[in-house]
Amino acid sequence: MSERNKEQDLGLLLRSLLKEHSLSMRKLSVLTGIDTATISRIVNGKQQVKLNHLQQFSYHLNISLGKLIEAAGFNHGERQGELRSDIPYSVVTIQEILEAFNLIDTQFTMDRVEQELAKYEQYARTEEGHRIICKDFKTKVEQVGSVGPFIEQLEQMYIEYCNDETLITERVILGSALLYFILSADIIPDYLFPFGYLDDAIAVQFVLNRLGKKTV
Repeated sequence: MSERNKEQDLGLLLRSLLKEHSLSMRKLSVLTGIDTATISRIVNGKQQVKLNHLQQFSYHLNISLGKLIEAAGFNHGERQGELRSDIPYSVVTIQEILEAFNLIDTQFTMDRVEQELAKYEQYARTEEGHRIICKDFKTKVEQVGSVGPFIEQLEQMYIEYCNDETLITERVILGSALLYFILSADIIPDYLFPFGYLDDAIAVQFVLNRLGKKTV
């Protein structure tokens, strides 16, 4: 299916949902915080939608995020570069995407990530684990070649990890997420989604939640 057809599919779905809920684009703009002109361009196939737009549409138009993602063509992977900076940073949202596509056991995935983090937390206590974080983190970021909150969160965690004033208990927790990012084999296979670091995003959220830095 062509890019244009995908945008038309999404536009038709959004028009139908607006009619169903008796909403104008202006009213949807007020609800979502998305500019009316942006909504109009998305609906008319003149602008590519972003994942954060779909999340807002999903909530306010009472439709599953998975259906919107599918209508937008994101499940085929052609827009990997665009989506990497729009990875959802809520574990709840990530679970919704996994369940929508019914491709893997969601609870198994969450449990596996937590298990891996527990192992890496022990590894972060070792000299070797510390050396890997200090030596390889920036190289891995360059390899990913991505920007946005996901990488920004990791970079902030790296800064805190390297701060001599950070408590050792917090440092090893931070280190677990950094090692997961640097070393972990994918629990969620890359080919299932247009963003290949979804399980790393889950790991980051688990760690931030443990440290009380972000509500999941």
